[in-house]
Amino acid sequence: MPPSRGLGTDFDRWLGKLFRKGPFTALIVLVKIAEPKVEPLRSTFVHVVGDEIDWGDIVLMLRGAGVNWDGAAFFPTRGGESGLVPDALARDRLRELEAALREDRLVLNKGAFFDVWGRNLEVQEAR
Repeated sequence: MPPSRGLGTDFDRWLGKLFRKGPFTALIVLVKIAEPKVEPLRSTFVHVVGDEIDWGDIVLMLRGAGVNWDGAAFFPTRGGESGLVPDALARDRLRELEAALREDRLVLNKGAFFDVWGRNLEVQEAR
């Protein structure tokens, strides 16, 4: 059963800890998991200026992607005095991330990777 809103997920704890350092821009990649494969579906970026959101809010936001996803990886990036990265630079970094993921799905582990219930995930090499 998924965690109830307000109880705190791995994502909620991650966000709270990360936000203590201030605002940031998060690159986000949604994936489909069909073992042994992990396939990127959609990607975007958001500017995180507060930690009032929780995993339930994120899931609602990600519904707008229009795909069924099994995991979401978040790659925080910072820049400038505000901590936020300008949109053009965020798009460039997102394209670089997408290229890296095409080459190696283990790149997902360099971000904070969560399942649909906000629990930590990790990609492992197929053997």
